Amino acid sequence: MTPSNLYAQRRALVSSQLGTGGIAIIPTALERQRNRDSDFLFRHDSYFYYLTGFTEPNACLVITAEGEAKLFCQPKDAEREVWDGLRLGPAAAPAALGVQAAFASTELASQMPKMLENRSTVWYPFATHKGLETQVDGWLNSVRARVRFGALCPQQQRDVCAILDEMRLVKDAHELTIMRRASQISARAHVRAMQRSATMLRAGQEVREYHLDAELLHEFRQHGSQYPAYGSIVAAGANACVLHYRADAGLIHNGDLVLIDAGCELDGYASDITRTFPANGTFTGPQRLLYDLVLASQDAAVAATRAGARFIEPHEATVKVLAQGLLDVGLLDKNKVGNAQDVIANRSYFQFYMHRTGHWLGMDVHDCGSYVEPSEVGQVSERKDPLSGEIIKDRPSRVLQPGMVLTIEPGLYVRPAPGVPEQFHNIGIRIEDDAVVTATGCELITRDVPVKADEIEALMRA
Repeated sequence: MTPSNLYAQRRALVSSQLGTGGIAIIPTALERQRNRDSDFLFRHDSYFYYLTGFTEPNACLVITAEGEAKLFCQPKDAEREVWDGLRLGPAAAPAALGVQAAFASTELASQMPKMLENRSTVWYPFATHKGLETQVDGWLNSVRARVRFGALCPQQQRDVCAILDEMRLVKDAHELTIMRRASQISARAHVRAMQRSATMLRAGQEVREYHLDAELLHEFRQHGSQYPAYGSIVAAGANACVLHYRADAGLIHNGDLVLIDAGCELDGYASDITRTFPANGTFTGPQRLLYDLVLASQDAAVAATRAGARFIEPHEATVKVLAQGLLDVGLLDKNKVGNAQDVIANRSYFQFYMHRTGHWLGMDVHDCGSYVEPSEVGQVSERKDPLSGEIIKDRPSRVLQPGMVLTIEPGLYVRPAPGVPEQFHNIGIRIEDDAVVTATGCELITRDVPVKADEIEALMRA
């Protein structure tokens, strides 16, 4: 099946869920100014791209409950095309994209009131496009101005993300092919950065975080990736204990651990890999001890990831291993925090592990989709958080299905603090892989970059 047929099928599925008289409006992203006379590199809106495969700015898709899709796109403009590149244009759009009709984007304001007239419900993405609600209000006011002539105005506004999030949550074969390829490119980039670090240190050269970031970017583009999927994290030494640290100018010392969290975007789909490695290619004893503990917790999470399991189960498996491990290595004192069950109940582990073990992955690196099981939303329980004292409402976690894609990324982050053994100070470790849920388990699509400590050391000696 060609991608154009896939987009048409997706639009048809949206159409079937709009209800009698429904109409959906899905715009692409806006162009954003970076500074004077210069824009940020344009990246399409994920919902819009999911339904069109169209990457030009200044576009909007309209879908009706009757199955008709109409596109607003930039008109042909010979002068602007000299500066900005060729445009598809409304005349060519129906044949190229499989929509039933196309208009110039300059006609949006005049055409939308006509399209909304006599409709029952207007669907659009809530809280994702600044100013869109105001535009919809203006179009509806134009419809209301014609009620004396018999025009009917939509009585309901609904969030089209509710439909699209569920569709995007389970990936089809076309999507998984792209995501596997993106993962392969990203894995090569991590390997390249690991080897560059060891090579430079062995040669006595100064190594900074941006040197390794440059290796990532080179490999991404060398193999056709359009962009990084997110701002790459290249963090050496104590910087690895900052969860969202950005690749910067930090000096990488012989004996440091380096944490790299980076992935490319390919044809609209993200990859997301984290590896932690010794800058010189050899783990110290304390580094190896904590690294093996994090890896054991990831192994437990991987084993818990399968169709029929709950999304929260990999996290719970991770925390169970880390809780016992933190006691075993002496980062937590059992005389103060109790046994592993107490560590979990009181969240004593939170000092060293303060994030969840994964998230959805797809067109966005933190992809859309509810983490609550839709059929059990009404089942609510309350508990008091032992650290904050906040009352938290829990709902049943999502049941995993084949084709869902999530990350599995446990970590440990040891900042200097009273009672924390000095040998572990400033060690930050995270290990992250991308997993496709299958009927019997999960497929890790990012393991082209080593994860076992011995394999990492062997790679960096090469």
